[in-house]
Amino acid sequence: MKTIKVELGERAYSIHIGDGLLLRGDLIGPHIGGTQVMVVTNEVVAPLYLDTLVSTLTDFDCHSLVLPDGESFKNIEVLNSIFDALLERRFTRDSTLVALGGGVVGDITGFAAACYQRGVAHLQVPTTLLAQVDSSVGGKTAVNHRLGKNMIGAFHQPSCVLADTATLKSLPSREFRAGLAEVIKYGLIRDPEFFQWLETNIGATLDLEPEALSLIIERSCRNKAEVVAEDERESGARALLNFGHTFGHAIETGLGYGTWLHGEAVAAGMCLATSLSARLGWISEEDVRRVEKLLLRAGLPTRPPDALDDARMLELMAVDKKVLGGRTRLVLLEALGRAVVSDDLDPKTLRNTIAHARGAG
Repeated sequence: MKTIKVELGERAYSIHIGDGLLLRGDLIGPHIGGTQVMVVTNEVVAPLYLDTLVSTLTDFDCHSLVLPDGESFKNIEVLNSIFDALLERRFTRDSTLVALGGGVVGDITGFAAACYQRGVAHLQVPTTLLAQVDSSVGGKTAVNHRLGKNMIGAFHQPSCVLADTATLKSLPSREFRAGLAEVIKYGLIRDPEFFQWLETNIGATLDLEPEALSLIIERSCRNKAEVVAEDERESGARALLNFGHTFGHAIETGLGYGTWLHGEAVAAGMCLATSLSARLGWISEEDVRRVEKLLLRAGLPTRPPDALDDARMLELMAVDKKVLGGRTRLVLLEALGRAVVSDDLDPKTLRNTIAHARGAG
């Protein structure tokens, strides 16, 4: 097992990474303050891992709630079903929520914990690659609105993150590949050596070779932990973690939540951001080709979907959370491994970048 600390003073917590951690009551128990525990999961994960986790929590008054699966269910209505379950079972302020699942379960459970009785403890037990390397760490919780992704949420740090790598063995190939988008992101924004390693070892990673799997999770979590410790509430450096996400969130919202997986939309978004960086003269066309090649080898899209036209995509980008003062802020690349936030963009250049990605500009 490997452990990474997220240094946030009195809210500091550990990320544990290893095989078989669902059985480690010694890692979970110390983070449960009272006796009441609610495990929130979904209909896909529950048959695989819910009984195992509940058996680890026999010392507590443990209940479970199984949500429908999919990004389309990360909404206010499903959030209310969590509150209903907590209130019906008379959960108190010292209760603990445990998110068992991927990014959707983690986000909505974390947001429920942030709101219930003005804030209760929660643990993240991510079971997808995307959740293990990104969404379970950092305390960003939210639900979607029909007009924008993750527009209703709160910062609420978990007490602990348990990334059991054994759960990745049951992950569908498409879900695993989608998670790789966030892995590649870390290399592009702040870890050029990691990006180069991925170029050489993407095959071993796709083959789920244990050493490669352990390395990408640890390296990604370490990068995320360092950024969160520096900027917990995204007032500066943490915004760089949104590389590709402004484009990607527009794709997800425009197509309908769940049509493209989050990582798939982010992959296409990263290609657009990389291409825009080249148009500004910050990186070379060879850099653009390297990024596209790696994403293609990972089995990820590198172009926006035909079903979403340019005008609608730009409209959705204009209501992104990162818009300030009416100006769209995008994370761009000064070099492979070095990202910056820019709001000094010519709208024509942005439109031409999207059009060019479709072969029309």
